[in-house]
Amino acid sequence: MSIEIRMLGPGEEAVLARVAPGVFDHPVDPALAREFLADPRHHIAVALSDGVVVGFASGVDYIHPDKPRELWINEVGTAPSHQRQGIGRQVVAALLGRGRALGCVNAWVLTEDENAAANALYASAGGKTMSSGMMGYEFMPL
Repeated sequence: MSIEIRMLGPGEEAVLARVAPGVFDHPVDPALAREFLADPRHHIAVALSDGVVVGFASGVDYIHPDKPRELWINEVGTAPSHQRQGIGRQVVAALLGRGRALGCVNAWVLTEDENAAANALYASAGGKTMSSGMMGYEFMPL
C-alpha cells in the first residue's frame, strides 16, 4: 500500500471529500473545509491512500504580542484500518515541517494522560512532555 503525505492549501477542499471512516470526529463540511484551507494560519497534512484521506494532522500557527510564532497542533486522526503503520507520525512530521518553514519557534499539543496511543505518537515524533499540573477548560456554549 502506497501512502502519499500532502499539505493542503486553498482550493483543495475536494481532497477532503473522500475520507475513510474514523479519520475525523464528524463528516467533513465542504464550506468549513473551504474556510479552513483559505486561512493562511490554518494547516492540515493529510495521508492519502488511492485518493482517500486515511490520516491527518491539523494545526494553527499564531503569534502573540509578547511571544514569537508557535504552532499549536489541534488534532491528529488515522483511520482504524490504517493505524499502527506510522501514518500519524508522518502527518505530524509534515505539520512540524510547515511550522519550521513558517519560522515557528516551537510546537505543542495537549492530550489526555490515559491516551496511550497519542502519547506514544507524540513521543515517537520527538515531542517532550510538558510540565505537569496542566488542566483543560471548555467554555460552551458561547
